[in-house]
Amino acid sequence: MPEPTDDAFLDHLADRLAALPGVRAVSLGGSRAQGTHSDASDWDTAVYYRGSEGVFEPRHLREVGWEGEVSAIGEWGGGVFNGGAWLDVDGRRVDVHYRDLDVVEHEVAQAAAGRFHWEPLMFHLAGIPSYLVVAELAVNRVLRGETPHVGEYPAALRKAAPEAWWGRAAMTLHYARAGNVPLGGRTEVVGAVAVAALQAGHAVLAARGEWVTNEKRLLTRAGLREIDALLADGSLNLGELVDGARELLADAVRAARSVAP
Repeated sequence: MPEPTDDAFLDHLADRLAALPGVRAVSLGGSRAQGTHSDASDWDTAVYYRGSEGVFEPRHLREVGWEGEVSAIGEWGGGVFNGGAWLDVDGRRVDVHYRDLDVVEHEVAQAAAGRFHWEPLMFHLAGIPSYLVVAELAVNRVLRGETPHVGEYPAALRKAAPEAWWGRAAMTLHYARAGNVPLGGRTEVVGAVAVAALQAGHAVLAARGEWVTNEKRLLTRAGLREIDALLADGSLNLGELVDGARELLADAVRAARSVAP
């Protein structure tokens, strides 16, 4: 039997996810939603449900019978990014993210008012902003049902987020300079510079009014790939590395904020 086309596979996947009890909508995210994928790219999806209804349960997804791991709600940190599944569906890698509409709608309102909070998340060096779930609404492709509408990048968030992200980056670099450099811990210093670079990347893109849904292309999009050469420069001592990073990152954030409306 021939392998289904991408469109046929996605149609079947969306139907099956939309049929789960409590699911109000299904979306496609990641590179496949943005047209930057390759044949090897995962299929990133999200199921939207309303937690206050208490109907959606991960066991229903597990009972579909697809191979892989299905987490409990809240198992991936317990915040806005609150769980999901890594699955093999007909030989294709599929990620399913749980999105509670009660939480999502709250974060849409918060973002519109220029408010957000930071959360740790596995595989994200800088962690994530709570407005990540708002960014998903803006860039993902809705396959079934309806999700809250997000228009232009909120002006209040565009003003507040760069300041908050650069504040985190500056503190990260300050601690590295004062606490790690004197101890000679290269791993700690390099790690801090990497984290600060990603924090600065968030600041740059927020100043531009560009949504971020993960860190994979964050430095490239923010024009911060020069940090690679700085980290690879073996002629720099640890103090020079931190000072050079601060200058590079601060200049980029300053430039992005200078053109923000």
